[in-house]
Amino acid sequence: MAEIFKSSSFKDPINRDIVEFNDKGVTFRVRKLVGGTDNFVFYSDISGVEIDNGMFFSTIRIIPRARPEIMIRNFTRGDARRIKELILERVPGRGPSAM
Repeated sequence: MAEIFKSSSFKDPINRDIVEFNDKGVTFRVRKLVGGTDNFVFYSDISGVEIDNGMFFSTIRIIPRARPEIMIRNFTRGDARRIKELILERVPGRGPSAM
């Protein structure tokens, strides 16, 4: 069930952000020139997802409860929409049955 999305290699071929879904939550890997961060967030701890669309690429902001927001950059618009859909489908009370 693990789905993985990687940011575009066009803007930064070495330091690509990664979003990985599993049964309990989602992992956000933000890479930098030196190091980076891995954040795991349970679906139940996500209060919102926002997409900022640029001309070619999108930035996704995940808003967890009781933590700073997580920003992942340089995803295609289609991948950004799909990531948002997958997260909101799995957030308790926000999935298709809640609509």
